[in-house]
Amino acid sequence: MTTLITNLSTGKGTWGHVGRLIEDQSFEKIFIITNEYGKENFNKNDKCEFITIDPNKGLKELRDEIQSSLKNKISDTEVTVNFISGTGKEHMALISALLKLGMGIRLIALTKEGIEEI
Repeated sequence: MTTLITNLSTGKGTWGHVGRLIEDQSFEKIFIITNEYGKENFNKNDKCEFITIDPNKGLKELRDEIQSSLKNKISDTEVTVNFISGTGKEHMALISALLKLGMGIRLIALTKEGIEEI
């Protein structure tokens, strides 16, 4: 099993996509990067941990916040990532944080054929 890291932010229908990833696939850990609204309103399971960010912060501040929140929480050298939800700034911050932590990434998405690596 692996760790899933996903954004949960803006985008019509993207919360359902993230919810299906979490429910339909088996992950050891799940980190959901979201804002206060997402933290209060998204139904998560026991494997999920929210990383709450302020999307109004600058790119470097977001990166540092995400990096600090993930540091020492992932034992693998590779994580599974989904970017279907969120903004480009949030995605850039997450990619940068993961690379600074020395992580490899695999991208997954929900497709017509099910959950697939992209």
